[in-house]
Amino acid sequence: MSTRLINRHAVLTGAGGGIGAAVAAAYLHEGAICSVVDLPHAASEEVQNLAVQYPGKVKYISANVTKSTDIDRLVQVASDAFGPIHILYNNAAIFDMAPLLESDEAMYDKMFAVNVKGAFFVMQKVLAHMVTNKTRGSVINMASQAGRRGEALVSHYCATKAAIISYTQSAALAMASHHIRVNGIAPGVIATPMWKHVDALFAKYENLPLGEKKKQVGLAVPLGYMGDPTDICGAAIFLASDEASYITAQTLNVDGGNVMS
Repeated sequence: MSTRLINRHAVLTGAGGGIGAAVAAAYLHEGAICSVVDLPHAASEEVQNLAVQYPGKVKYISANVTKSTDIDRLVQVASDAFGPIHILYNNAAIFDMAPLLESDEAMYDKMFAVNVKGAFFVMQKVLAHMVTNKTRGSVINMASQAGRRGEALVSHYCATKAAIISYTQSAALAMASHHIRVNGIAPGVIATPMWKHVDALFAKYENLPLGEKKKQVGLAVPLGYMGDPTDICGAAIFLASDEASYITAQTLNVDGGNVMS
């Protein structure tokens, strides 16, 4: 175990698997205590294994980030379990896509409800908690390379992640006087379980064999391959730690060179 986050209480949303679970494991390895939030009523096998590996340092909370009552409850349950929150890893999000002229209102409403509304109000309520407790906290919002540019088939997702980058900047300026830092991470193409769904959608709309889009995007990365969830952990630890004490309002690209900004 390292000690860069020793005894700091981190709340991580969308952390039942993929990038969120990888970051939770990395935070625990660095000495943090973690409230792990996801939608299912029961913790995933990954989260259960973390709870066994780090006894007394993992609390699973089932919550729907589109519901304000659930957000209030998750902040209360987390703080009751482990005390004031020092770190928010704001990761809960969903993905969908369709040609622009076929994209319907239901898709729009669902994606913005989770990716923008949910992310904003989780951030707002955790920030209010930090201000009340005079915590010099760190918030890390998960954006995406999709928030840096538009894509023909992915218009709503790109727009939601662009909103996250903007909210990160605004919140950082609003919280600076409270010594609370707000930053973002913009991953590139990361080989999470969600990519099976993403690949199937591209296969449908671009008439590709299953697996071909995933292969193509990996080869198109300047470093030559898709990232792994663990590739996000270094940035997530750094931004949460005192090493980033003079960094706020930034969104760090972790994408193998896909986007240069």
